[in-house]
Amino acid sequence: MCTISQLFIYPIKSLGGIEVREANLTDRGLQYDRKWMLVDTGHRFLTQREYPTMSLLQTALEGDRLKIYHKDNIADAIFVPLEPKPGDTVNVTVWDDACSAQPIDTVADAWFSKHLSIPCRLVYMPNSERRMVDKRYAHNQELTNFSDGYPLMMIGQASLDDLNSRLEHPLTMNRFRPNVVFTGGSAFEEDTMEHLVINGIDLFGVKLCARCVITTIDQDKAVKAKEPLKTLATYRKKDNKIYFGQNVLAAQTGFIKVGDEISVISNKPAALFDILSS
Repeated sequence: MCTISQLFIYPIKSLGGIEVREANLTDRGLQYDRKWMLVDTGHRFLTQREYPTMSLLQTALEGDRLKIYHKDNIADAIFVPLEPKPGDTVNVTVWDDACSAQPIDTVADAWFSKHLSIPCRLVYMPNSERRMVDKRYAHNQELTNFSDGYPLMMIGQASLDDLNSRLEHPLTMNRFRPNVVFTGGSAFEEDTMEHLVINGIDLFGVKLCARCVITTIDQDKAVKAKEPLKTLATYRKKDNKIYFGQNVLAAQTGFIKVGDEISVISNKPAALFDILSS
């Protein structure tokens, strides 16, 4: 039996996440997940891929506010409202998607610009904006916020355990930024989960998650290395992409929590990967 062991939300795209015991699954992912994003002067999204120091900027939910602080200086913090008042919007880009976003304020912009050493703005996705997932994998015109492309990502703890058994220095799950982590089952069991149910909510595994260099960034030190991509490439690579985790869509809304059972209704064939010598 598979059960949820951890839940994470990442309020600001590419910043530190928050582990929660229970989460509200909305029509575009877990509540507050990737609702905010940093953009450059051209209104293009910023991520740890180009700015690893983003990993040192943490978030926390405090009442009706989102707290943002530096990991090495907790007192250096700013706050923004969880539900900003409606305001003017600007056009921003996330990969190939263009969407509308609401700038927060100049105080937040100055704080982030100082810490990242680049002029940037903090923006928020209003509920009126409807950014859709890739039509090739959508079931019912599902939405997402500022995620790379899908509202949920799931990884089994056994998959990380398998990877760590191959590494000289084990890694923690935060390298992979999942929303849902589960225990039980075998390594990479999430690969074949096609239709699953959690707390009466139907979910569908639609696409394995291709991994990028963010997985090689130490989330405590903002330092890049070769692992885990070097090792994953020996047994989780296909068509020049490395996969770890499954992108998931939900058919309904509701609450999910740590300890919830994951009932697998149907499976799909396991992916065939290129097997290379390490």
